[in-house]
Order: sequence, then structure tokens, then C-alpha cells
Amino acid sequence: MNQLNLFVRALLLLLVSGAFSSQVFAEVQIIALNVVNTGNGTSVVKVELNQPLTGVPAGFVVSKPPRITFDFLNVTNGLGKSTQRIDEGELRSADIIQAGNRTRLVLNLNQALLYDTKVEGNTLLINLRGKVSSQLVSNQSSRFAEVSNINQKHALNKVEFHRGTNGEGRVEIDLSDTTTGIDIRREDKRLVVDFLKTNLPTDLRRKLDVVDFGTAVETVDTAVRGDNVQMIIRPKGDWEYAAYQANKKFIIEVKTISAAATNSSGTTGRQASFSGDKLTLDFQNITVREALNVIADFTGKNIVMSDTVTGNLTLRLKDVPWDQAMSIILQARGLDSRENGNVIQVAPRDEIAAKEKAELTARSQIVALEEVQTESIEIKYAKAQEVATMLMGAGAGKGLISARGSVTADIRTNVLFVQESPSRLEKVRELVNKIDVPLRQVMIESRVVIASNKFGRSLGSRLSYNSVDTFGVGGGARGNIGANQVVNGPLAGTTATINTPNVNLPVAAAGTFSMLLFNSSLTKLLGLELTALETDNQGKVISSPRVLTMDKKMANIAQGVKIPYNTAGTATTAAGIAFIDATLSLTVTPQITPDDHVIMDVIVTKDSPQVAVTGTPSIDTNKVTTQALVENGGTVVIGGVYQQDASSAITKVPLLGDIPLLGYLFRSKVAADNKSELLIFITPKIIKDAMDLQ
Repeated sequence: MNQLNLFVRALLLLLVSGAFSSQVFAEVQIIALNVVNTGNGTSVVKVELNQPLTGVPAGFVVSKPPRITFDFLNVTNGLGKSTQRIDEGELRSADIIQAGNRTRLVLNLNQALLYDTKVEGNTLLINLRGKVSSQLVSNQSSRFAEVSNINQKHALNKVEFHRGTNGEGRVEIDLSDTTTGIDIRREDKRLVVDFLKTNLPTDLRRKLDVVDFGTAVETVDTAVRGDNVQMIIRPKGDWEYAAYQANKKFIIEVKTISAAATNSSGTTGRQASFSGDKLTLDFQNITVREALNVIADFTGKNIVMSDTVTGNLTLRLKDVPWDQAMSIILQARGLDSRENGNVIQVAPRDEIAAKEKAELTARSQIVALEEVQTESIEIKYAKAQEVATMLMGAGAGKGLISARGSVTADIRTNVLFVQESPSRLEKVRELVNKIDVPLRQVMIESRVVIASNKFGRSLGSRLSYNSVDTFGVGGGARGNIGANQVVNGPLAGTTATINTPNVNLPVAAAGTFSMLLFNSSLTKLLGLELTALETDNQGKVISSPRVLTMDKKMANIAQGVKIPYNTAGTATTAAGIAFIDATLSLTVTPQITPDDHVIMDVIVTKDSPQVAVTGTPSIDTNKVTTQALVENGGTVVIGGVYQQDASSAITKVPLLGDIPLLGYLFRSKVAADNKSELLIFITPKIIKDAMDLQ
């Protein structure tokens, strides 16, 4: 009986070991990879396996960067390496990456190519032929995820839209399970997503208007199409998209392609935040460690994972930069990373935060125990007291100087004496070297122009009649025509001549014509005087103050006179002499911008004395206060005052001056038109060397 039991146990052990060896023997491996150039720009890639394949592996084309990818199910990598350099035709290299029971073959190309596949015995033949147009690649339909069970019905639980941190539009869909089949494609100006064998709740059958989010997406329309759910995303302008799935959450990101992201060759640049080469990942229930190993093999970087990195996830990424793919994996499992050279450390966020906190604490304790040293720093261009105030900040320990340190400024020698730890002293020296630099200088030139144009015209006549008689004492004159006439009796034996004109015009003025009629005895006089005068007076006064100053330092230049005047005394003060200024002045504070423009706070005054009123001089003031932005060497008009004074006056004899035609002899007309204009020009010039001052 015991012998029978031993025989049965041996037989069972033999069967089990035979089954195990049969399983090992049945494992399919890739054992060789060769490339044959067939001419005419075509190549054949031969993938040799130890056993025949049951079918052609699924493959897809990626245009940016150009790649062809094949997924071998239940196949392992038996080459002993994950990368093979080829450089044959348009084929640069091949990556063979294994994750679990799946092996991915990535053919890296110089440009996108068409291909076809064929299985011959234990060899898969991949025929690379013809170039793929960019439009064909961008518009072709691609299966994002395969349906695992054709009879299983899936569902969408939630559809939301958000604005990403970089301004991209994010459509987030919660799936009922991780095996939902997804078909995504680009049709003209819209993005179409089909969820295969999927139900859609009634409350999610709607069209979302998302224009107010300010992204590239305008609408998101979700509806039922037979057994599938179809989502149509309508962006605007030039755009590109990225789609990925982490566990049950499927995310589509659509972003605008800006003009700055397009280079001279017309190719689109990558996102500023993610700049790695694009890859496609499609794994069901893969461990986080295996997913990170795939990225390490793809990038050639060294990834060090903490022992606490655990867990599985379902990952579907299509045409996503590898650094974004890694960020998605880390976020899905609450992990974080730190990169140091070619090594990336991965651990849970709390673990990394605790480690960094411990390092900072240890570093601060070392600094606190360092012995303080005293060092003198010579200040060349700045003022030592101002630098000391900047180093101290709001108080001890608030600025660059710690609570254990101190800083003293010697005003006489312009030297700083700093007492600090060696590490802090190094930072102090770096800061002083940055701020102790010569300030740039600006030459400010100003031109004050006062232009005047004065025009005057006078036209009139005067008529007089005199009758002179000779009497004795008390004799007089008679027969005189004129208004406001005063007649005084002359002495006896004298002749009185009274000549009072009807209209008071300047006597012997330019443009005057006189005529006098008299009788033979000179007792009757008739005078006629015509006057026509026109004046045109033009003048221009130019003042040009200029001043040199440093950046952000106020400068002032003034020229003028001090006008004295008497002041009346009071009960407590005696009478005296005071002065009032009448000056031309320029006050300016320039600020040089990084692009060599100058921002100026400007005050310009132009005062001139006028006729004194009641003993006190009056000042004619012109003043402009403004702020302006001017390019280096440019000229700007910062102020202008235009003034016009026009007047017209008629002087005439009442009644007689209103008679038609004849009235011209009894009236005169004076017209004046005075114009003046004030203009102020400012020209800043940044001084770069001594030659600029000449």
C-alpha cells in the first residue's frame, strides 16, 4: 500500500513538472530583429520569434515624432536589450519595451511612412513604403482603446469641462470601467470621440457652450449614436489635442497653437511645460513600477523608485510627451519626483516633503552653528549707508543679515564691515556685486520756443477850419469847426491860432498825407490830413536748457533774474526790499527702461517780468508738468500753448461820422491781430561713453 502511494505521488509530480516545462516551452519570445533594404526607398523589417504568431500585432502611426508602433500580446523580449540602432534608409532605430505579458516594438523614423505587415512562419515582415502626408496622418481615425468584451455594455457617468493651468480646454469623462473602447479622430475643424458599446444617461445628453472659459474649445456636444456614444468637440483657430486615460477617468486636452509656437519651417512647437518626445501607452492593470520602467527605457533616463511606490493603474495615452505621461502616472498614484542630472527619484509626496524638510532643518542647524567672521567690503559707486540699510531689511534677521550677524557702514571711507557666517558672507558679496555698479547717465535737452506774430492797421482822416482876426486886448478867434474845443483869448496885438482836429490821430505818423488851404491874408485856414498805417511784427524767442543726470536721480537747472521791489513796513517789521524770481528752469527725473527707453518726470517753467503794478513786479509765467516715455535720442513735444488776441476799434465824430461817404472824413478805424505760441521740446540721450557728451 505504501509503495502504491509513493508511485501515485511520483506520477503526480511528474505530470506537474511536465506541465510547467510545457508552459515554459510555450513562451513566445522575440529573438532577432533585422532590416533589409529592398531599394527604391523601401525597407523590410524582419522580426524573428521562437514560435509562430497567432495573428498580426496591432499597429499605429504617430506623425510627431514619426514612429510606427506594434503591440505583441503574450510575447516577451528575448533580445537582451531594449534599443537597437539601425540607420537604414528612413529607419533610425528600434525600441523593444516589455511590460508584463506585452512587448511593444517602436520603429523610430526620419519621416512618417506607410507600412504593411505579413507573417511568414516564425517571422513578422514589416514593409516600410511611401511617405505619409501630414494631412492624412492628422485626419485618420485611430482606435484609442479596444473593446475587451463585445457583449459587455459600458456607460459614461460624468462629463465635465475645465480650463487647464496653461489655458487649454480639458474635457473630463468618468467611465463605468477601464475596458471601455474609445475611438478618437479629427475631422476637419472638429474632434470626434466614439465610446463603443456605451450607454449615456439622459442628463448627460446635452451640448455644452464653453466659450466663456476662454480656451480653444467652443462647444462640447454629447449624444447617442446607435449602440455608441459620440462626443463632438468644436475648437476654434489652429489647435492640437492630447488624450489619455488613468483608471476610470478619460481626459481630452485641446490647446491653441500660437504663432510663437510655429517655427520658420512651419512645424508646430511643443508646450512650454511638457517638451519630451511623444509616446503612446495602452496598459490594463499595470503596476506603477512597470509603467515607470517603460518610460525609463523610452527616455534612457535612470529612475530610482522608493520601496513605498506600489499600486496598479489602467493607462491609455496617445501621442503624449513622455514627461506629461510621467506626470499623469505620478498624479494618479499620489507620487512626486525630483530630477538630479540624469537621475529621477520617485516617491510618495509626503515622503519627499518629509525628506526635504529634514534636509532643510539639518542645513539650518549647520548654519546656526557656524562660526561668524568679519569682512570689509569696499563700495565703489553706491553709498555704503544705503547698501547697509538694504542688507538689514526691516531689522535683524529680516534681510540678508541673520540675527547673529551685523553690518556697519563707514561713511568716511565708504566701506561696509559685515559680521556673518561664511555661507551668509558669500551671499552678501554676491548681492553687493550686483548693486554696486555705476548708474547710467542721461543728457536731457530741452527747447522752449515762443513765437509771436503781431499785425495792426489804422485808417482815418482829420479836417480843421480856422478863422483868425486881429483885435486889441481881449481879441479872440471865431469860425473854428471842431468838437471839445476850448478857446482862450490872446493878448492884445497877438495872433491866436487854434487847430483842434475833429478826430485825434497820431501826428506826423507814417503814411500821413496833409493838405492846407488859406486865403491871401492868412485869416482863413482849411486843413485836411489823411492817415493810413499798417504794422506787421514777427518775433521768436528760443531757450535751450540742458542738464546731465544719473538714472532715477532728479536734476534741476535754472537761469533768470531776481527782481527787487519795496515792501511796506508793519507795526512789528520795518520796510525793506524783497526779491521775486523770473527764471527759465528745467527739473527732470529720468528712468532708463531695459529696452533703452527713458521715462521722464519733467517740470519746465519760462517766466518773464512784466510792467509793475502798484510797485510790485508782475511775472508772465509759462509752466509744464508732465511724465513722458521717449526712446533714446528721440524728441517729443510735451507742451504747447496757442494764444490769439484780435481787436477792432472805430473812433468818429457823432452824426458826422455816420454820413455815407462823407463820414470817412470824420472817423478812423484801428484793427489789431496778435498771435503767440509756446512749444516745449524734450530730447533724452543715454550716455554710453565720453564721446556722447561732445
